[in-house]
Amino acid sequence: KDDKKKSERKEKEGPDLMLQIADDWIAEEEAELAAIKDAYMAEHCPAPNVKGDQASLLDTARKLHSLIDKMDEERYDLATKVRKADKEINDLKLKVVELAGVKKPPLKKVRMTADAMLKALLGARHAFNMDLRANLKQVKKEVKEEPSEAVGDWRKNIEDKADRKKMFETS
Repeated sequence: KDDKKKSERKEKEGPDLMLQIADDWIAEEEAELAAIKDAYMAEHCPAPNVKGDQASLLDTARKLHSLIDKMDEERYDLATKVRKADKEINDLKLKVVELAGVKKPPLKKVRMTADAMLKALLGARHAFNMDLRANLKQVKKEVKEEPSEAVGDWRKNIEDKADRKKMFETS
């Protein structure tokens, strides 16, 4: 029994120990990054001298402003380079996929009613019926009857029209 308890303790300590080691590594990495940042700031942005008269302070402010502008330009340039590189990477990925012959399959149409779609999106507890035809009144269609004379023999119709033609010719 004691061996089982010891092995269970080791199993429980294993993940905790790994998490503790990972936390230590993360803390060390954050400390290194902070030191690198401090060294960069000390090199590129020396502390301003705020002692002196108004003219020297204005001159210091102008210098700081020019440094800020320079940093903004560098940041913009780097951002555009990164965007361009990302676009090239995506294009190359697409080319690799095309060369490999594996193409993304086209999306298939899924026949789904509005009720089924709402049920899938909102879940079963939201009961909402999208059957818009359910509340409509029923209307009976009236069938128009065509005159039965038009259905008759076509020769008779031609003879009737010929008689009319004679009427107009005699006058």
